[in-house]
Amino acid sequence: MHLRSVRRTLITTTALGLALASAPAVAQPRTADPTNASVKVVLTVQGPDGRLFKGRIKTKGHEVTTATGGTHACDGTNGGAHPSAVPTPTAALDDAARKRHFTWDGTWYASFDDYTVDTIKNVDGGGVAYWNISVNGTSIPVGGCQFKLNAGDKVAFTWTAF
Repeated sequence: MHLRSVRRTLITTTALGLALASAPAVAQPRTADPTNASVKVVLTVQGPDGRLFKGRIKTKGHEVTTATGGTHACDGTNGGAHPSAVPTPTAALDDAARKRHFTWDGTWYASFDDYTVDTIKNVDGGGVAYWNISVNGTSIPVGGCQFKLNAGDKVAFTWTAF
């Protein structure tokens, strides 16, 4: 059991590191104005055997607490991505889980100032997959607590084999 956990952590860390290191730089407009107004997005969670969740979610950036990762900000200020709080994909997942009564868990990586999503509705990668985050059909180039969501965005967490 311990070896599986260590292996999963190594694989997840490596995948996240590669994804962040190889992602092209994407400039997002920065503003000094407070932008953490609630937005409505469509959230979809696609597991290996089909859709686990789909619904409209009202969200804004906030602190997130997971069993594995503890409590941390997940509001777009992570990693200096935005000067003020904004709605984010991982915050949207957290809001959906609380409002629709399902579970998710993630590991916090201080070096990335972000979570990796490990399980949603008790589905994990098992060392062979990870939860990819995309917005409007495009994988995000930063962590799920760093990417700014806009009203009407389509957010997807998709179980993706390595």
